[in-house]
Order: sequence, then structure tokens, then C-alpha cells
Amino acid sequence: MYLPGADRNYRVLVLGGYGHFGGRICRALSTAATLIVAGRDAAKATQAARTLGTVHEGVALDYTATDLADRLRALHVDAVIHTCGPFQGQSYHLAQDCIAAGAHYIDLADGREFVTGISALDAAARTASVLVVSGASTLPALSSAVINEHRGHFARLDTIDMSIAPGQQTPRGVATLQAVLSYCGKAFSAWEQGRWQKVYGWQDLHRFSYPEYGSRWLARCDVPDLQLFPQYYPGVQRVRFDAALEVKLAQLAFWLLAGLVRAGLITDASRYARILQSLGKYFDFLGGDTGGMHVGLTGTDHDGRHARIDWHLIARQGHGPEIPCMPAIVLARKLVTGALTARGAMPCMGLMSLAEFAEAVAAAQLDIAWRTYFK
Repeated sequence: MYLPGADRNYRVLVLGGYGHFGGRICRALSTAATLIVAGRDAAKATQAARTLGTVHEGVALDYTATDLADRLRALHVDAVIHTCGPFQGQSYHLAQDCIAAGAHYIDLADGREFVTGISALDAAARTASVLVVSGASTLPALSSAVINEHRGHFARLDTIDMSIAPGQQTPRGVATLQAVLSYCGKAFSAWEQGRWQKVYGWQDLHRFSYPEYGSRWLARCDVPDLQLFPQYYPGVQRVRFDAALEVKLAQLAFWLLAGLVRAGLITDASRYARILQSLGKYFDFLGGDTGGMHVGLTGTDHDGRHARIDWHLIARQGHGPEIPCMPAIVLARKLVTGALTARGAMPCMGLMSLAEFAEAVAAAQLDIAWRTYFK
């Protein structure tokens, strides 16, 4: 797709560019900028770049390298997109090297501490006149875009309830599984009844009904939104996020695994990510390729009446994994065209509108739609 105003000489390095999310981002940006497909395997990076076109290149690059800033300068990189998770436990080494090299930085992080702590780099990023953004993914980029789109309907916003419900047959990356298992059975804080309360990952099972793909069991997940939204939306009394696996047996397995962690019988459930990924394919026949996302808002409208909005996203044909890529694609395109002028370091909120997300989905010709219900 031709992108009006795009500078094809703009150089975007996608770290993990031949991976689960990076490959999708590279394909989407291949006509908007010159891409540097980067990863630890030079052969894979080069082959991936060749499939995108002759102007792109592949390089071997380890984001933990001590000379990374020098490498970015030598490659004349304008922006870096970091897709190599899990981000839980990662340092800001790459973001700091991007600042030192004068390159913008975007990541797809979903780790709560990682995303919320990125603002510590704000002064350095402003001094270098670069943009450093964490969480340019489903959370908090898309979730906040949905809330911002509908926030004006409320005089007072009381509750925010969110969930994702992936289809069983959609591709599952190991890093994603490691991320969601990192807090399995672990305690974390959630904003409930206007105060912080202790809850546990993949516990507190309850049912919820989604349009098109039916009723599922949900369990709690630890995400950046839980920390960010009570501050970003003052006065809100509850912020909750859950995940709903399609196969009930899988949801029960995660719940039981969380119980073992809480009981001290297992210390870290993420070590079983590869095993669970391998086992998951044997249950694909029990599910489908349709999944989605829900954002529910309640509060008081401008006439003083109780109001509720339910926003449901539906991804068919296995297109669910495309959703976490869209915000990074939107931001990169805006940087390439000069439409994004913000500088500093921040979580990805307010940088992408729901309309811009819709444009990116349409451009990629994805079978992704959403419905909004007002009550």
C-alpha cells in the first residue's frame, strides 16, 4: 500500500523481524520505509528481508550487545521496533541505546512494570529529541484508544472491565506464553472499589458471554492498564483485565497451575511455556480460529443516568495475532510521514486513535470487526 507523505529513505529496524509479531510488522511497513530486519540469526534475517523487496536488508543483531548504540548509528537507523519478548524482567538497555543513537524506539511490551516504568527515560529522550514508547500493542495502546473514543459519553466513568479471548487455532508464540505465565498464581495489585487490592494471576474464574464466539471462562491477568488507568482516568473505581481461553480444559489447566504456584509447589509457571505450546496443538480440534477482545465501561451519563458501553472486537480467520501489531505499525507510519511529533518517553496511550487503528486494519485487509453496544 502506498503511504502518502512516506519517506522511503526512512530506516526502520525491526528487532525480531522474522518472528511471530516482527514478521507481520515488517510486511505491513515494507512499502512505507526501508526496513532492517534484525535478529540473532543472520541467515533468517537476510531471507526475511529478501521476501519483502530489494530495498530492505537483514542483519544479525543482539539487543543485549554492549555496542548496540554504535551498531544503530552505523546502520543509520531512524526508528527501532522491539518485538522480542517476554518483556517481564527486561532492562531498558535497548531503549537507552536508541536514545544515545538518536533513534526513536517503539516496543510491543505487555509487562506491567516495564511499560509503566518507561517514563523514567523521559528527560533523556526529550534531550535527544526522540520518541520512546512502550506498550504499542493491544494493551494499553488499543484499550486506551477504545476508552478515549467513548469517554465523552460519560459525565463520570466508574468501571473499566477488559478481556481478551483468543481462538484456539490462532498461532501461539513462546514469548507470549512466557509472558502470560510469568504472573500465573502470583499476587499483584488491582484497583477495586476505589482502592488497591491483592489478586492472583489466572485465578478468580467467572463466565462472560461474547458475541459470535459464545460464553467462556475468564481469569485475572496482570497488565499495564491496571496500573495506568486509575491515574489516566481519575475517579474510576474499578479496572479489571481477564483472559478467556477457548478450550475449557486449557483454562482449567492454567487455573490449576496458578493454584500450584500459590501453594508454593511451583515457583515459576513460565518455565513450562514451551511444553504448553507443544501440547496446545493437540487441542486445536476443540476450538476455532475466531477470537477477540472486550472493553466494558460503566458510569453516569450527562443526564445523570446510569450508562454502559460494551465494545467487542471480533477477529476471524486466525487474524487475532495481527491485533497486537497494529499500534506499532500505526506509530511507525506516523513517524515516517512526520505526523507524529511527540517526543519523550511514555506508555502508549493517546498516540493512536481508534480511527487510525481501523485504517490500519482496513489497509491490511484483515477479517477484524467490532461492535459497540450502548445501554
